[in-house]
Amino acid sequence: MPAARFAAILDCGDDAGAAQGAIRAGVAAVIFTGRADVAERLAAIAAASGARLLTERPDCLLDLDRYFFADGETVRRRCADVLASLPPIC
Repeated sequence: MPAARFAAILDCGDDAGAAQGAIRAGVAAVIFTGRADVAERLAAIAAASGARLLTERPDCLLDLDRYFFADGETVRRRCADVLASLPPIC
């Protein structure tokens, strides 16, 4: 069975308290889009905790929002299509 690698990122928007709480809870990567001075302080907290702080939302590779009510086969095909379009990992 192949090993899957992924990264979860929690988007906290401009809520500094949520971002700090997520970092303290052990979330590995957090998005904070608030003030730059606050982001600097959060980045220091994240670094000390071994977490990453992003200040911009990355492009979405697989957005299943429009497939929310789709049947399982449609979702499976969409995921397979996206994965097949990626360059080889190894």
